[in-house]
Amino acid sequence: MSRAVNGSGLHLAYLAGEWVETGASLEVVNPYNGERVASVALCGTLEIDRALNAAVESLEETRRLEPWQRAKALAFVRDRLIERREAFARILSQENGKTLSESRLELDRAAATFDIAVGEATRIYGEAYDLGINPLGAGRRALVRHYPIGVVAGVAPFNFPLNLAIHKIAPAMAAGCPIVLKPASKTPVTALMLAGIIQESGWPLKAFSVLPCDRQAGQMLVEDDRVKLLSFTGSPEVGWKMKQQAGRKKVVLELGGNAGLIVDRDVTDWDLLINRAVTGAFYQCGQVCISVQRIFVHQEVMGEFRARFKKAAEALRPGDPLDEATTLGPMIDRPNRERLQLWIREAMEQGAQLVTGNEVPPLGQGNCLTATILEEVAPACRVVAEEAFGPVVVLSPVESMEEAFERVNASRFGLQCGLFTRDFTTVMRAFDALEVGGVIHDDIPSFRVDSMPYGGVKDSGLGREGVKYAMRDMLEERVLVYRM
Repeated sequence: MSRAVNGSGLHLAYLAGEWVETGASLEVVNPYNGERVASVALCGTLEIDRALNAAVESLEETRRLEPWQRAKALAFVRDRLIERREAFARILSQENGKTLSESRLELDRAAATFDIAVGEATRIYGEAYDLGINPLGAGRRALVRHYPIGVVAGVAPFNFPLNLAIHKIAPAMAAGCPIVLKPASKTPVTALMLAGIIQESGWPLKAFSVLPCDRQAGQMLVEDDRVKLLSFTGSPEVGWKMKQQAGRKKVVLELGGNAGLIVDRDVTDWDLLINRAVTGAFYQCGQVCISVQRIFVHQEVMGEFRARFKKAAEALRPGDPLDEATTLGPMIDRPNRERLQLWIREAMEQGAQLVTGNEVPPLGQGNCLTATILEEVAPACRVVAEEAFGPVVVLSPVESMEEAFERVNASRFGLQCGLFTRDFTTVMRAFDALEVGGVIHDDIPSFRVDSMPYGGVKDSGLGREGVKYAMRDMLEERVLVYRM
């Protein structure tokens, strides 16, 4: 393996099996204290062009890999991630700001995602059937097989810089597709560390690149016809614009939301409910696409819920993400913290009541914000209607589950929704009524297992992730009709 870091400590870009310098660099800083985490090579269109050419050249090799060969490479990466869990987790906390426990969980999920892909690489099934359903097809049969779509471009976000990148990389490898990854500019280091593992895995070298670049250079991945599938995770505004610009290529969008949590009046296990609600609202400082943002509680239990939820939120400890005692890390940067406080202030000026929070602790560089709970928020306020992507949640009482369903649906988003109820009839009504990609019973909308289909409707996206489901978009059907 060539050097991933040069003599000056610059993390090099990974271009088709080689570590390269580019003459430009990108500074990665710790969102808690502003300290430099690393410098990485900043790529431009020249490097992207080279990576795409290499990826196209590698397709003949990747498409002919046997299932066991793809599975072997995926298993190698899984095992190395498990071995290097702590090293990855510490860098992840430094570049992203999530607590160490949150980073370790992301590493566990990353390894699990590769483990799922190991199995899916050996389960690319076709079908055969008789076409004699009418005289035209008499004496003929059809054989259907799946082939790699071609070069995949992945654009990953800052909030899960490893696992959400892997949700593009692992399915592509399992399907036999070359992939070029653009990591988020604020969090590229763990993706480059992953490239070093994949370089040693036996996966064809030209078939994988990790290229830190700005949005202007990255636009080439959106528009270039050598890319056959674009997989983007990020904001709705950017994602839908990319789809318009992508031309004929297939596009998968995993975008944002303002996820709802519904609490019925038949609550019995308050400890479970409150623990999960606080986790869903404030895990990773609320910077999660399926973070709990709107909570609709049956009015008969609202008082009890509010009191318990407020107490649990106030028990969270903001601070340095590398401190094991920290339970609420910083937001990714000061502009995002200031944006969220502006939205909170706007809501309060329109009559919203602050239950708790909205304080900037005297630590770090001011990117921390205490867990914030609001009530009586007008539906048009941005802290309700848009994706807050921060540690704030809005409580609202409802008179019935039907009212809760209607209020969840009164959004341009539709990613996932959580529902706490003991009545399974209510569960099935919710499944039919809620306009979302997933309904999660007796848990928060933030629940996700990496094998399940994950994605949204309306402005929350297009297509599904989850290894098996992502692979469906990365494979194309081809039919052979033959005469008996």
